[in-house]
Amino acid sequence: MDTYKYNRIIIVGNNGSGKSFLSKKLSVIAGLPLIHLDVEYWLPNWEQPTKEEWIKKVMELTSKERWIIDGNHTNTMELRFKAADLVIFLDINRFICLASVLLRNGKKRSDTPEYLEEKFDKAFLRFCKGLWSFSKTRRHVITDLHNKYPDKPFWVIHTRREMKKLLNQCSNEKTKYIN
Repeated sequence: MDTYKYNRIIIVGNNGSGKSFLSKKLSVIAGLPLIHLDVEYWLPNWEQPTKEEWIKKVMELTSKERWIIDGNHTNTMELRFKAADLVIFLDINRFICLASVLLRNGKKRSDTPEYLEEKFDKAFLRFCKGLWSFSKTRRHVITDLHNKYPDKPFWVIHTRREMKKLLNQCSNEKTKYIN
């Protein structure tokens, strides 16, 4: 598992699955610039860009030589999928995802714009509902793209333990390259 041969990595999965955690760690290990889609997407007051603006932004981001991009935004996922050298799908149990989202609620995070604040409100409950229904509503987008591009390296991680194992292997690879 030679992560150093990949210059463009996308990390996708359910809300709270650990996309940002993994992308931050891999970015440091692999020396790749990190792009959090939510930072790029959300405008003040949780406003959204137009579809055209967002597509243009994603095309701009994916045109760069090297990156790790974390986030779903399924309406533009194929653009990122086509540009990536590697897709990592965090297929984590939804109970774990929900617990993660509840624990981080209200805390400042580097994977969202600093001018936005998560609150325990109706929007947050809709967010949790989307998390809970991920397997029925959004998972198929990822699997359909994998089927459409079968030659694209596609790693599936099912547990936090597998994620830690991947990070340890990547760290060991880095040590081999340095020595």
